[in-house]
Amino acid sequence: MNTLTILIMNRRSCRSYTGESLSRERLTDLINAAVWVPNGSNNQPWRFVVITDRALMKNYSDAAKSDWLARLAEKPHLQQYEKALRDPEYNIFYNAPALVIIYGNSESYWHVYDCSMVAYNLHLLAEESGMGACWIGFAHNIFATKEQKVEFGIPKGYELVAPVILGHPTASHPTMGAPRKPFSVHFYDGAE
Repeated sequence: MNTLTILIMNRRSCRSYTGESLSRERLTDLINAAVWVPNGSNNQPWRFVVITDRALMKNYSDAAKSDWLARLAEKPHLQQYEKALRDPEYNIFYNAPALVIIYGNSESYWHVYDCSMVAYNLHLLAEESGMGACWIGFAHNIFATKEQKVEFGIPKGYELVAPVILGHPTASHPTMGAPRKPFSVHFYDGAE
């Protein structure tokens, strides 16, 4: 197997981080490498907000949890997480030292796809350098609001795509992840 295939198959979502910080230079280098993705019409529709203040991230975590709990009845898919969301010690950012929030310019039809590839590249780059990453779905409710985008200085027309945490994992993960569930591949030649 080639190195890239191994890297892809070994990548895991990391939910436990050491106290070691990441420098602005390191984070900038990761982002500068992550943006080298194919993108629709070469629009390169991304914009980034980086937060490294853990207390601020904890405040955002508490706000997100409160919001989800207030809307639990209308979000049945989140009911399985109710216990965690009610736990005052649970931090949706897992005490990671850095959060990279990726916004996409909605004028680009493919902004969600383009920015999602950037987010995945961040995961692969973290894995390659011995770090961990995790896309935080629980943060979508707070970082997608108009008010939050204004606070961050995000221009109108940009939409939240991916909040990704980065840092050094507290332990190495197993070399083999969960097996893939069965799926089908259908080769179509037009004759069917």
